[in-house]
Amino acid sequence: MFPFDEENEGEVSFGESSDAEREMTPDIPEAPSVKTFDESGDFESAGDVDKDTLRAFVVAVIYANIAVLLVFLGPMVWYFEGWSRAGPALLGVGLLAGIRTYQTYRAWDRSRSDDPDETMDADPNETVGSDPDLDADVDDDAPER
Repeated sequence: MFPFDEENEGEVSFGESSDAEREMTPDIPEAPSVKTFDESGDFESAGDVDKDTLRAFVVAVIYANIAVLLVFLGPMVWYFEGWSRAGPALLGVGLLAGIRTYQTYRAWDRSRSDDPDETMDADPNETVGSDPDLDADVDDDAPER
């Protein structure tokens, strides 16, 4: 088996696998399909999200982006450009935007904990934050009243 046969004069097949290589090579697996959040691209499924949650998320993202931009941009223009008034002002506005991001999240979190739908499932006799196992251990040793 000389690679230069009369049929293949001067041609060498680089990169082509032989029959033995093809038999020994495992089959290439198929990649699984991925389901995306919104395949149509027009945000139809965003209507399934609670309006207060969606609003809080969008507002928090905007505030957070402003905070990150200005907190890093302010000191840079102050140091590199020498803008001694604009740099600290940008830094201050960025810090305020960060605080506002946190306030937006806390307000959303408080509204979720005050949600009447969630409190309907809770046991009205259970004290918030108490552990019944720990209370039972303590009450075993205490005299009855």
